[in-house]
Amino acid sequence: MEIRAGAGGEEAALFARDLFRMYSKYAQSKNWKLSVLDAHYSDLGGFKQIIIKIKGEGALSELQYEGGVHRVQRVPKTEKGNRVHTSTVSVAVLPEPRSQQIKISPSEIKMDFFKASGPGGQYVNKRQTAVRITHLPTGLVVSSQSQRNLEANKKAALSILEAKLFEIEKEKTESEIKEKRRSQIGSSERAEKIRTYNFPQDRVTDHRIKKSWHNIEKILNGDLSPIIKKLQRNLA
Repeated sequence: MEIRAGAGGEEAALFARDLFRMYSKYAQSKNWKLSVLDAHYSDLGGFKQIIIKIKGEGALSELQYEGGVHRVQRVPKTEKGNRVHTSTVSVAVLPEPRSQQIKISPSEIKMDFFKASGPGGQYVNKRQTAVRITHLPTGLVVSSQSQRNLEANKKAALSILEAKLFEIEKEKTESEIKEKRRSQIGSSERAEKIRTYNFPQDRVTDHRIKKSWHNIEKILNGDLSPIIKKLQRNLA
């Protein structure tokens, strides 16, 4: 899962952190294993982007409808005039391919190594343990800096690359056979607003099924089951 801050600057990054917490809490409630593959922090400790791996029974079937643009309406911590701002965060859900589905040749990739950094740009490691991989045939660039050593970051970065290449191949196949089923991270889908979190009204609305829930704080603390079950019934 990739969570990326969109429109809204620092506030969008802070909401990306809120969504990361929401999915983390939900994964914990389901006894799923969650690991951070890569993270890029904002100055106030939010996430410009964070990529996580969630592993567990039913994880993909439950989270597949989270892909799209999530909109938040609230008074940012940085706002002095008590005005409500609207910010966005995009979420992409990518299934991890089986090892035989995607083959990456060493000659197709270029690896660069750099120092990992944490919130506010502070270095968390004095050695070059972070990895950036460029996939030469497609130009895709991925990175990992959240693991403790170089080998672990290389493995995590390759895992991200494999998932993205798998999604590209899947979309290409779907286009060729003109299937009309939903794509998780197609360009049109990612531009869509799928859900709004309205803090002044304490309301979360999923626009695809035109359904709202109240108690935002409870939802952001991982109480996603009512939303996920409704989406599974209506979008499957």
